[in-house]
Amino acid sequence: MTIENPNTIDSELVNAPPLLPLPPTPLCKPKWERKLPKLLSISALNTRETSLLLPVEIGTTDTSELHSVKALLNSGATGSFIDRDFVHSKGINTQTLSCNIPVFNVNGFPNEAGQISKVVDVLLHYKTHSERMLLAVSGLRKQSLILGYNWLKDHNPKIN
Repeated sequence: MTIENPNTIDSELVNAPPLLPLPPTPLCKPKWERKLPKLLSISALNTRETSLLLPVEIGTTDTSELHSVKALLNSGATGSFIDRDFVHSKGINTQTLSCNIPVFNVNGFPNEAGQISKVVDVLLHYKTHSERMLLAVSGLRKQSLILGYNWLKDHNPKIN
């Protein structure tokens, strides 16, 4: 019969990588925030001839201001985004999330614009279609608005 010494340290535990702390999860998120994904991805924002830009209009839900903008249709983005500089320049009000949403590029690396901490609540108008949606606020550089795969999947638009 072998008796183990309780004072010995398991070498596997000593050499194990440190556990990363999990972000705090609020006990109850607001109803509007529960619809947002826990993780987003965004692909390259290339605007050459292979990109589709849709003329859309967004209306703020709190002030009813209308803004015309060209939206990049991007099937490589898992969500829909609006540029933080556009939001700031137009004075669009944002809502702060209770938990930030990590954003990753297609290559798996974190997006340099950082995590999503704010969203805007807008009415999006495209041709005869209108819908209320939350847009994640991020740094998009040359784009003002991106409609991602979630929008394409939900609407399956006919684009000529």
